[in-house]
Amino acid sequence: MENNITLYGASGHGKVIVDLVMACDFNIKAIIDDSPKVELLLGHLVTKTKDAKEDSLGNTIISIGNNKVRKRLSQMLKTDFATAIHPSATVSPFATIEEGTVVMAGAVINPEANIGKHCIINTNATIEHDANIEDFVHICPGVALAGNVSVGEGTQVGIGTSVIQGIKIGKWVTIGAGAVIINDIPDYAVVVGNPGKIIKYKQEND
Repeated sequence: MENNITLYGASGHGKVIVDLVMACDFNIKAIIDDSPKVELLLGHLVTKTKDAKEDSLGNTIISIGNNKVRKRLSQMLKTDFATAIHPSATVSPFATIEEGTVVMAGAVINPEANIGKHCIINTNATIEHDANIEDFVHICPGVALAGNVSVGEGTQVGIGTSVIQGIKIGKWVTIGAGAVIINDIPDYAVVVGNPGKIIKYKQEND
């Protein structure tokens, strides 16, 4: 893969991606943002999107934490997407990680786990064997997913959540911090607590 990476997004999550990309010994070609709030991000110049030439982006990582925004941009941008895995992460050679996904420091991804496109596997998260993570998912810091867990498109699994083996979590679900998930979760549910309980459902376009 080309060593030069463009980052799309200069928010707080963008800082973490800058740090990740530098740890991977990639060169940051550019950082672009629709409405940048800073001129520099960890010492790197931020350019307004309108001033960047899309056909010159090259390998790109969408460095935005919002799952819906990542999906929209991934469909809009006409470019190749890079994958970045922190050198301190442990990723089985028998796991699969798709384009645009980032794996942060200390994360563990075990054999025959499948990670989709434009996912965030955040700091010290654990993805056990045979788990299936669909596109645009955010697995937050300290999450533990046991074996054979599936997570649907666009879902956010909150910081410190634990999910027992074999659980199926639907698409665009939001799971609150520290939840313990012992039952399957349907699409668009919002879940909190130990054990996790559904407190409401989101509309499809929320």
